[in-house]
Amino acid sequence: MSARGSMMSQEKQSAQALAGFVAAKAGEYRVPGAAVGVLVGGRELYAAHGVTNLDNPAPVDEHTLFHLASVTKTFTGTALIRLAEEGRVDLDAPVRRYVPDLVLADESTAARITVGNLLNHTAGLDWNLIDADGDDDSLAGFVARLSRLATIAPPGTRASYSQAGYNLAGRVIENVTGMSYEKAVAALVLEPLGLTDTVFEIDEVMVRKFAVGHNPDADGVLRPARPWAAWRAGARGNNPGGGIVSSVADLLRWARFHLGEVDGVLSADALRRMRERTVEMRASTLGDGVGISWFLRGVDGVRTIGHGGSGNGQFAELLIVPERNFAVVSLSNVGPDGFRFNQDVVRWALEHHLGVVERDPQPIPHDEARAREVAGRYQGDAMFLDIATDGTGLTLEVGIKPEVRAASETEMPPDYPPAAIGFLPGDGDEYVLVEGGLQGQRGYFSRDESGTVVGIDLAGRLFVRA
Repeated sequence: MSARGSMMSQEKQSAQALAGFVAAKAGEYRVPGAAVGVLVGGRELYAAHGVTNLDNPAPVDEHTLFHLASVTKTFTGTALIRLAEEGRVDLDAPVRRYVPDLVLADESTAARITVGNLLNHTAGLDWNLIDADGDDDSLAGFVARLSRLATIAPPGTRASYSQAGYNLAGRVIENVTGMSYEKAVAALVLEPLGLTDTVFEIDEVMVRKFAVGHNPDADGVLRPARPWAAWRAGARGNNPGGGIVSSVADLLRWARFHLGEVDGVLSADALRRMRERTVEMRASTLGDGVGISWFLRGVDGVRTIGHGGSGNGQFAELLIVPERNFAVVSLSNVGPDGFRFNQDVVRWALEHHLGVVERDPQPIPHDEARAREVAGRYQGDAMFLDIATDGTGLTLEVGIKPEVRAASETEMPPDYPPAAIGFLPGDGDEYVLVEGGLQGQRGYFSRDESGTVVGIDLAGRLFVRA
C-alpha cells in the first residue's frame, strides 16, 4: 500500500473509532442527536449521531446548527481584542469610558471595573440579571437594569463567572462600533473568517438544519425544550454572553483560527495573549486559570484552552490544545446528561489521539463534622444550591429559585436533583461531585476571616450562604 493509501486507511479507521464511541455514549446518555469534530494532524474528523428533533426528526451532520450558549463568549472576547488592536478600545480603561450611563448596585465598582475585568470574569458582578418583567429585551435595556444585580467582590480581586459581565462587554462593542452587537461581531469576526453558519438571529437559524434541545419530563420522557434558546425569541440582552448558534464544521474552523492556521482578524501576538493566564481559578472544572475569554486547564501535563456552554436542553464543548495543533468539539441536544456526554467525548479524543489522560480526583472518606459545617442553602441571583448530610454522605442539589421559575413567562430547564459529593484531600474545603448530571464538577467552600463557611463555588460561580 502506498503512503497515501496508508494515510487514508488510518484516517478512515480513526473516523470509524470516533463514530463508534459517539454512538455508544449517545446510547448510554439517551442523547437524541450529537455532532462531534476533531482536528488532528491537520485533518478534520467528524461523527454525527441521531436526529435533530425527536418529534420532527432529521439526521444530524457536521453542518447542523446547535445553540452554543456560553461558547459565545470566545467570539465576544475576540471581537473586543480586534477593536483593541485597532486602537478603538483600551482593555485597561474603565468600562464607563465606553458605557458612560452604566449604573451598578455599587458605585465604586461601576467606576472601577475595566473592559479587561469583564473579559476574565474579575469585575465582581454576580452571574446574571434575571428580570422576567423587563419589557426592553435589547442589550441597552439589559445594561440599564444592571443596578439590580449584586456585586460580590471588589473588581480585580477574584474570578467569578459572570454572564452579565459579558453582556456588558457586548454593549461596549455596540457603543464603539455604532452597530448592533450582532452586526458588529459578524463584521469584525464571522465574515472575515468565513463562518457562514455561525449566526445569532432565529430567522437565520430557521433556514438551516438545526437541532432542538430536549429535557426529561417528570416521568423521564424526553420532550423538546421551549424556548429554543435559553430565553424567548427576539430577546437580545444575553446574546454577548450566550446567544450564538453554530455547527461543528464552523467551530473547527474557529479552532483553526485560534491556532493561527487561518489568517486574518488578529495578529499572532494577540492570539497568544488571549490564551495567557490573567487570573487563577481554584478547584474548578472550568480550568486553573482564565485568559481572555478562554479557560486554561492543564491535563496530564498538557496545556489546553477551552469553553463550554449549556442552553435549554443543548450543550456545547470546545477544547483546543495549542502545542499539539489539536481541537475537539462536541455538541449534544439533551439535558442534563448532554454535559456528561460532551465531557466523555472530549476525554476520549484527548486520550485516543494524543495519549493525554484526564483522571478524576478521588475524594477522601466522609467526614461528618466537615459535612455539618458546610450543610445549608447557598444562593446566587437566580439559583440555589442545597448541601445536605444524612450522617453517611454529603449531597448537593442545584435548582432555579422557585420565585424566579414562577415569575418566568418561558419554560425553564429542570433542576438537578441531590447528587453525592465528596471532599478532596487538602484543607477540606475543596469537593467533587461523584454522580448525577454534573458528575466530575469541582468546587470549593469559602470562609470569612473568622473561618466560618460563607460561600461555595460551583462551575466558576460564587454562591453565598443564605
